[in-house]
Amino acid sequence: MRMTRILPARRSLARCALAGALALATVLPAALPQPAQAQAQADPIAERKAGFKRMGGHLEAIKALLDNPAGLRAEAGRAADMQAFFTGVPALFPPGSDQGETRALPAIWSDRAGFEAAAGGAAAAAAKLQQAMAGGDTSAAAGAFRELGASCGTCHRGYRGR
Repeated sequence: MRMTRILPARRSLARCALAGALALATVLPAALPQPAQAQAQADPIAERKAGFKRMGGHLEAIKALLDNPAGLRAEAGRAADMQAFFTGVPALFPPGSDQGETRALPAIWSDRAGFEAAAGGAAAAAAKLQQAMAGGDTSAAAGAFRELGASCGTCHRGYRGR
């Protein structure tokens, strides 16, 4: 087996490449989006508050589009974001996240199956809304928007305090 000698310039280049790879390996994981469950564990109350605030903004923007549907198709991503968020909502309410500044009712944890069904209903309604918006169907989008609003109300009445 022949041993090759690395010249000083190549050795320096190899060290730089290795240092760059190590730096990238330590920084990159923090820069990548984390799964909802991993994010939820850090501060679930803050995460769900921010998410629900974002959902409210989406609802307001979509309502305005239904009144003037010219950009309905272009904004279908809002409904897709809502579907993804509502699908992950149960993970934002892990055991023990009922303490602190939250309006979450104890029923979230005592009636977990009902809570997950309510979140699933919101995700399904958001999927219908996204499909209608992507197709530019204003009438179907309006119906799906009402359905989504009703599913939000169902969850708020049973699982959110005032």
